Amino acid sequence: MTNRKPLIAGNWKMNNTVSEAVVLAQEISNGFEKDWAELVDVCVCPPSVDLKAVRGVFLFDHTKVAVGAQNVYFEPKGAFTGEISVDMLVEIGCEYCIIGHSERRELFGETNEGVNLKAKALIAGHVKPIVCVGESLAVRDEGTYLDFVRAQVRAAFAGIGAAEAADAVVAYEPIWAIGTGRTATPEQAEEVCAAIRATLAELFGEEVAEGMRVLYGGSMNEGNAALLLAMPDIDGGLIGGASLKAVSFLDIVKAAL
Repeated sequence: MTNRKPLIAGNWKMNNTVSEAVVLAQEISNGFEKDWAELVDVCVCPPSVDLKAVRGVFLFDHTKVAVGAQNVYFEPKGAFTGEISVDMLVEIGCEYCIIGHSERRELFGETNEGVNLKAKALIAGHVKPIVCVGESLAVRDEGTYLDFVRAQVRAAFAGIGAAEAADAVVAYEPIWAIGTGRTATPEQAEEVCAAIRATLAELFGEEVAEGMRVLYGGSMNEGNAALLLAMPDIDGGLIGGASLKAVSFLDIVKAAL
């Protein structure tokens, strides 16, 4: 049995105005048992305009739920209209930041090189990157998915040392299982998560790789969480739709205890 502490991270995507975000954060806070924090790390990633308000709810209630951003830009400041810097996230109190999500890659042209620059900037600012990797249905059906995902991991961590990478998180999100209701079987998810850890071991050594957390992020919900989390190389979940309802999200947190 691993001693890695599970991480359950909720990705709210482009949902919830500030007032709606405060209500959801309050519901999560109200249902969160204080002793859970010893056994599982929990994080929610609201839209950037909601971050400060959501963080305020958890701070006021002394609830040990972290906040994370859904994206960041790698430059420290400047003429980058619409972008947000690492320092801005740090001042709000963000502990995590999602980078390389499949929606960012597919809809907004995020590249492996861009993910790598963002990872370096976040690590330098002491914000833990949640690096998303995963294959499309076409790649899955070709049978080249392990090579594809390994290449994404190597690209994301290029030029990053073992000590710097130690706190980073990798989330495996098979694109064919996001928002489709179609979930990878626990065995399919474990196969890729194990390959991700093996790749991290090649890059950073066995000891660092054994300490790094690998999440599953393809339609994990309260119904399938326990089976997925029972797999040896799945250390938590990056939760989409199920993170938008406090009861569902907290049920997944309970499954990780």
